[in-house]
Amino acid sequence: MKPEEYAHIKRGYALIDMDAVSDNVDAMWDAISDGTRMVLVIKTDGYGHGSIPIARKYDRDERIWGYAVACPEEAYDLREAGCTKPILILGYAFDYAYDDMVRLDIRPAVFREDMLAELAEAARRQSVRAKIHIKVDTGMSRIGIRPDDEGLEFVRKAMSYRDIEIEGIFTHFARADEADKRYACRQLDVFGAFIGRIRDELGLDIPCKHCSNSAGIMELPEANMDMVRAGITLYGLWPSDEVDKERLAIRPVMSLRSHIVYVKDVDAGTQISYGGTYEASGMKKIATVPVGYGDGYPRTLSNRGEVIVRGRRAPIVGRVCMDQFMIDVTDIPGVTEGDMVTLIGRDGDEFISMEELGGLSGRFNYELACDIGKRIPRVYVSGGETEDIILDRRSIK
Repeated sequence: MKPEEYAHIKRGYALIDMDAVSDNVDAMWDAISDGTRMVLVIKTDGYGHGSIPIARKYDRDERIWGYAVACPEEAYDLREAGCTKPILILGYAFDYAYDDMVRLDIRPAVFREDMLAELAEAARRQSVRAKIHIKVDTGMSRIGIRPDDEGLEFVRKAMSYRDIEIEGIFTHFARADEADKRYACRQLDVFGAFIGRIRDELGLDIPCKHCSNSAGIMELPEANMDMVRAGITLYGLWPSDEVDKERLAIRPVMSLRSHIVYVKDVDAGTQISYGGTYEASGMKKIATVPVGYGDGYPRTLSNRGEVIVRGRRAPIVGRVCMDQFMIDVTDIPGVTEGDMVTLIGRDGDEFISMEELGGLSGRFNYELACDIGKRIPRVYVSGGETEDIILDRRSIK
């Protein structure tokens, strides 16, 4: 990394290690069964890492079936960026989107009869068949048909539409990231039994069956089926503290960095930041970092979190502000304005993980990654070289 490349974004940037993405995909691929493919879950702009660069990287990779997002608008972004693989909407898609979804070959998760009728009509207008994935609720109690007689009738209804192709069926584990896998295994059994009823009673063998999330990829090989959905582990983050981290060799993709903009000496009794929640116990050297909760850095790290400067940890003092916060660098020799600050990631022997910050801030790693704001540029690095610098989807390299 050449510091001069980032001179125009020194306020703060997220370094995205695309080599780590590759290693994580390879590790998951090695963990799943032959014949099982992966869908990359890149909703919420790739959990804050950037959906488009990741999708572009894998758009011709035969191991990857396609991408999963939360809503049609996220899928449109991928299509506009030239991504051609199938895209699955994991959440509810409102009817205003159906014409565009059919036109762009975007698959909705379907679980309501009105969706079937309206999607069929949208497909009929375009003289094509709309591909759908039926969502089954086996214990998440969020969205999905129930795996019972009524649910079977829903599938029969879907089969009756000539303008609809049932490409997939899926469910979602609610507790696969727990050490006790009984609930997840019960969901898997219920899902398997329902698929069996569809095959035996309706004569339909749905080609793309999937239920496994990141925790399932790690610890439930029996749930591989036709496809697995690689989510949080794609980004080198753990599904929970209860999973066996020895089972999958992944590494974090995102680091978050800034630079010191001001260093000052303060006397004993000096109060720092809003509310005076920190008061210097003696002479202190205080540095200001130009990142804050407006960038998604949690305010709840006030007087609790740490950063890394010159390979050593420095505590946050006072409240984290919207755009700045202060750190105590008294015990770190030679600190000066312009020094790099690592908020998330590694510097020397020290490492601050998303999981650590999540525990300290009352969030968890998924939320922390997703909340890193759009005014923080993403710097994409591969093979030690900068591929691109993107700010709110605009290249600023």
